[in-house]
Amino acid sequence: MFYAGYGYRASNFEQTYRCYPASFFDKPHLEGGDKVIMPPSALDRLASLHIEYPMLFELHNGVTDRISHCGVLEFVAEEGMIIMPYWMMQNMLLQEGDIVRVKNATLPKGTYVKLQPHTTDFLDISNPKAILEKTLRNFSCLTTGDSIMVAYNNKQYYIDIVEAKPASAVSIIETDCEVDFAPPLDYKEPEKPQRPIVPAGKAPAEDQEAIVEDEPKFKPFTGSGKRLDGKGPKQPAPGASSATAAARSAPSDSNKRANQQTASPSGASTSTRQKTGKLVFGSSASSKKEAEAQKEPAKGSEPPKKEEPKFNAFTGKSYSLKR
Repeated sequence: MFYAGYGYRASNFEQTYRCYPASFFDKPHLEGGDKVIMPPSALDRLASLHIEYPMLFELHNGVTDRISHCGVLEFVAEEGMIIMPYWMMQNMLLQEGDIVRVKNATLPKGTYVKLQPHTTDFLDISNPKAILEKTLRNFSCLTTGDSIMVAYNNKQYYIDIVEAKPASAVSIIETDCEVDFAPPLDYKEPEKPQRPIVPAGKAPAEDQEAIVEDEPKFKPFTGSGKRLDGKGPKQPAPGASSATAAARSAPSDSNKRANQQTASPSGASTSTRQKTGKLVFGSSASSKKEAEAQKEPAKGSEPPKKEEPKFNAFTGKSYSLKR
């Protein structure tokens, strides 16, 4: 385009076309990238302008005010038409035959891109990084807000462009770009098990009671004893231990009376059978008789048992090694 009197040629390319998906023209390879097919007249006009390579274009849908960016693959489409990948038409909310405005654009080289898969299935791929690198080789630029499609193993995975630096739209041709991943859209964090709510005052007391119940109580001097002379241990009668303990802890009545007798000023001993307020004569003689009666065995009683032989150590036969 020339302006009268100046001979100035415009350096911008801007044209409107009707868009159609790649499946209409049997070009399925377009779905694996972001490149479009334009008519031959667009090549003639671009050749007459000073357009920088690689050729990048801005796509604008005036009805929904959606903007995206793309590259060009061929100039073999019919006049007034542009062939686009179907996923790109979905991003821009375009239908077959809708009008789209195409304008040349210059984008900076990308240094950082953040991606977010739609589903966690993409992370289940054996090597998602290699698949993504192979797919992005067919792309010339990325725009924030777009959803690109990655085809692998007869399945399509959609990934959102969450962030791009240094601009919202960047070129990824012959550049080292850092890629980061955000959690998938359908990702849910595992729920942590919730503990039952217990009042603060009761919880420590219950724990302490449980600890006290679990701990075994200490019992001293438990177990069985053995004698060195070979005889069996004496088994105390039931209740003897308690009676012995009571006898040790509290002095008997006879001990008390004996103490009283020794503490008396006269120094005379009295019998345990004496009662207060009465005098008994011949108490010493009666006590002797009682002692003798106790020594004599009662009539009809069993004879005393013979004592068992004591254990004799080192007894037995001896043998000599010499014959």
